[in-house]
Amino acid sequence: MAVPQLSLFGIVVDDMAKALAFYRRLGLDIPAEADSQPHVEVVLPGGVRLAWDTVETVRSYDPDWQPPTGSHRFAVAFEFPDPQAVDAKYAELVDAGYVGHIAPWDAVWQQRYALVLDPDGTAIDLFAPLAV
Repeated sequence: MAVPQLSLFGIVVDDMAKALAFYRRLGLDIPAEADSQPHVEVVLPGGVRLAWDTVETVRSYDPDWQPPTGSHRFAVAFEFPDPQAVDAKYAELVDAGYVGHIAPWDAVWQQRYALVLDPDGTAIDLFAPLAV
């Protein structure tokens, strides 16, 4: 059985340009044209990606999304080797009693994607590249 690899941390932002200005100041190399994009990713040293999505982008596939209370505004995403592994892991977790938040679907960004909640209600993203 394949073990998922931690691949991406995602942060939901109200204002992409304002958020990216902070991360540029922090030292990340993010192109200026990214300021107007609904989804932006950078590869960090070690290969893990950090991504930002606007509230509108998140609500395009999760219309009921609401900002979390407190200070946590990020998601933890795990990459699987293929779309079938995403489907299988989602089914395994739901069958084990965990809450399936969004069943697997083929996202417009060319990934098989699903969301499941951990015991504390944190959304855990499961994804794999779609065959091109």
